[in-house]
Amino acid sequence: MVYISFFLTISLCFYGLFLIREEKKGRLKKRLDVFLLNDTTREEGIKAEQVTFFKRVIKPVLLDFRRSFNKKLPGEKEAKIERKLRFAGNPRGMTPVDFRLWQIGFLFFFPIAFGGYAALLNGGIKAVFIFSIFGLLIGLVTPHLYLKQKTKARNHQALKELPDVLDLLTVSLEAGLGFDSAVSKVVSKKDGVIASEFHRCLEEVRLGKTRRQALAGIRERLDVDEIKAFISSILQAEKLGIGMVQVLRVLSNEVREQRKQRAEEEAMKAPIKMLFPLVLFIFPSLFIVLLGPAIIQFINTFRK
Repeated sequence: MVYISFFLTISLCFYGLFLIREEKKGRLKKRLDVFLLNDTTREEGIKAEQVTFFKRVIKPVLLDFRRSFNKKLPGEKEAKIERKLRFAGNPRGMTPVDFRLWQIGFLFFFPIAFGGYAALLNGGIKAVFIFSIFGLLIGLVTPHLYLKQKTKARNHQALKELPDVLDLLTVSLEAGLGFDSAVSKVVSKKDGVIASEFHRCLEEVRLGKTRRQALAGIRERLDVDEIKAFISSILQAEKLGIGMVQVLRVLSNEVREQRKQRAEEEAMKAPIKMLFPLVLFIFPSLFIVLLGPAIIQFINTFRK
């Protein structure tokens, strides 16, 4: 029964993907016919087809539910979730309300899925209950683990990009560009987390924010000590009137030295990390190969 259910699930998934692909191809072909053949009647038919049942009925209900849920969400909880999402880079454009809805969905989905799996295995009421509790724990932990992993990966990527960004920013300032022009050059030449944050900073300045406020916003979206020190140094240099090039050159040397120290630290940790697989996997195999024949010979000798 389990194998039949698994086979039906996989088959339905592949069939759904095939239908979505064919629907996209059919819609593209209809639009091409409209533009190439100037068939206005078909164009009206396409517009009528685009207003699907989901858009007419289901989507408005979901939007109303989302608005009502947003009103009931406490302000402190919303601010805390928004802070976590900001550090994670707002994955998939997720808002605090969306995150809470995903949490509630996981709390219902995982217990039902695990409990249903236990029921398919004929495990009894106790097994269904234990599997459901296990699924409930996974549903509670998974969203927070996802955000934590996203934040960690984003911070690591930003820390990896920082030395090159500092070098390019320093070279641009030494070439005679202003700070905003140098940041724009960095945005045009580099891709990544820091470049996207600088791009957002420039957009905020164009919309009316001061440079100080826009740069301070980067510290609120990246939880990396080196980047916070970099932004603080720029703001302090701008406030005191110190030459920006000199400050960035010193920062670049410090960041590269810190990266070298981190690499040395990871290299020092490598032998300790290798100790566990050696003890658990390699040493037992060596003992079996080396001492196994001798032990067998001792056993045979004592039997005689």
